[in-house]
Amino acid sequence: MRRRKAKKHILIPDPKFGDVVVTKFVNNLMLDGKKSLAYDIFYDAISIVDEKSEDNGLDVWKKAIANITPGVEVKSRRVGGATFQIPTPVRDSRKESLAMKWLIGFSRKRNEKTMSQKLAYEIIAAAKEEGAAYKKKEDTHRMAEANKAFSHFRF
Repeated sequence: MRRRKAKKHILIPDPKFGDVVVTKFVNNLMLDGKKSLAYDIFYDAISIVDEKSEDNGLDVWKKAIANITPGVEVKSRRVGGATFQIPTPVRDSRKESLAMKWLIGFSRKRNEKTMSQKLAYEIIAAAKEEGAAYKKKEDTHRMAEANKAFSHFRF
């Protein structure tokens, strides 16, 4: 068990929009410590979203994050030799983290040419409530609904 609770890291807002959530997203997007490259990819993706949609690119991105944020998830728990999938509500910090990871992960698997294009089209799809990241959220909710009978095993 831990001795003490881990400290929360204070993040600096991003240079263009002045938003801490953007910094969290870029930190998830970053590979091998290349933060400036991750910022370039994100800003290019937002500009592509600006061109493709009639709304502001950052607003579309925030709507996409909100659309793929899960409310419940299932956790495995052993009770009497059997393993049950128990639906549990998701903490706020984990909700945001899961949404970002799903958006980035599924945009990496897309077939467009550059990463900024992949990210932009996944953002647009998630804002319209379609695409792989939104489907992941729907599947998570469906699993929780299917296992609602085991919710009395919650810890």
